Amino acid sequence: MAFVRACDLGELTEDTPKRVEIDGTPVSLVLTEGEVFAINDICSHANVSLSEGEVENCAIECWLHGSSFDLRTGKPSGLPATRPVPVYPVKIEGDDVLVSVTQES
Repeated sequence: MAFVRACDLGELTEDTPKRVEIDGTPVSLVLTEGEVFAINDICSHANVSLSEGEVENCAIECWLHGSSFDLRTGKPSGLPATRPVPVYPVKIEGDDVLVSVTQES
């Protein structure tokens, strides 16, 4: 599993998604509840950026239709989305946020 530097930890603000691109994959990084999560940035229902949505209770909400996705599993918690979005492993080394998009979990 290859980890790539996504950003500096200091660039993340609690409960505010940050969109990055890693090896051509759009990823939304979220610092919440003391952890950093990486989830594919494209909603499985509407094909829009999740990083423009709100974060609450370890979930990110799609701004277009209101589907929320668990940041730990990618599973939707309600309609209209029915398919999960990929989540990616995250490591923190010093001030670097590292993400692996080569193996989805």
